[in-house]
Amino acid sequence: MIKVLNIISDSNIGGAGKCVLIFCENYDRTKIDLTVAVPQNSKLKPEIERRGVKVMEVPFISDISFSVKGVKALMKIIKEVRPDVVHTHASMAGRIAARLSGVKKIVYTLHCVYEPSAKMKSPAGKLLNKTVSKLFTTDIVAVAQAAKDNLTAVGINQNNIRVILNGITPLVPLSEDEKSFERKRFGINEGQKVVSIIARLEPVKGHKCFIDAAHIIHERGYDVKFIIAGTGTAEKNLHEYAAAKGNDVEFVGFIPDPEKLISVTDISANASYGTEATSISLLEGMSLGVPAVVSDYGGNPGVIKDGVNGYLFPTHDAKTMADKIELLLNNEEKYGEISKNALKIFKERFTADIYTKNIESVYLK
Repeated sequence: MIKVLNIISDSNIGGAGKCVLIFCENYDRTKIDLTVAVPQNSKLKPEIERRGVKVMEVPFISDISFSVKGVKALMKIIKEVRPDVVHTHASMAGRIAARLSGVKKIVYTLHCVYEPSAKMKSPAGKLLNKTVSKLFTTDIVAVAQAAKDNLTAVGINQNNIRVILNGITPLVPLSEDEKSFERKRFGINEGQKVVSIIARLEPVKGHKCFIDAAHIIHERGYDVKFIIAGTGTAEKNLHEYAAAKGNDVEFVGFIPDPEKLISVTDISANASYGTEATSISLLEGMSLGVPAVVSDYGGNPGVIKDGVNGYLFPTHDAKTMADKIELLLNNEEKYGEISKNALKIFKERFTADIYTKNIESVYLK
């Protein structure tokens, strides 16, 4: 049996945390002895324990990739667990601690897509990145092709990178009575279509583009409910922006059960222009056959194929986003075709079982 220690520095449950939870639910316990290290008071701790996996709380690592104290704290954990494999979700401190502790197999997952700086892409930057990677990582997992491209652009050897797309447990469809209850909960009128976006309220998530697209759709005379779920640093600014536009969207804030909103959504939206890899909320929508309209940034084109299981639009292009939403609103036959394709592609590429087996294969190699 292989002893594996996962290290994640998230204090809240984001995309990386959801990936850890998916693995905790589905891995082969006859082959892998799993422990997960999390920051003190992380919201991940009870969720991991609920899945029957050992959790260890670590000081000095909360929401930070590197700190000297974090390295020392993680070395103590590694000495206690004595893992064959350390798998870090970003955490540079985890990789350094693993190397200093003599761990032979160090896996690093890049969960986001970003635009590398000119400094990182310079010859000196590439040399530094390549050296650091070689010293502190044996295998790299990129959750989207765009994430792999980011890594190779800064000098990381592509032969050390494996693209493993996120996977999820499919959402359970709601009954008609349950759907009716949720529609009332979100203030959706009888017969009204719903377009929703579930994402942190941060500038790079493109909510202003979503608000602009909603305004365009309403100007064209459609009765559509546009819903924004989430919280973040841009919340006040977005409320003001939406009010100035005419309040074409409804903010519902943080909801603990986003799957309920997805279940009454007709079109999933994603307008990101930064940090987007393989969106979990898009996969959740696909598991219910919900078509999506998404920006062509980052990992989105790796999930949504234009005209197949949804539509792509250029980043920041609200008019084209509105045009693609209108295509789905106007053509029931096309909507049905794309809905079927969304479910089919989900089952072929994005299930929790596929994701888990791919991660296991990295450990077992």
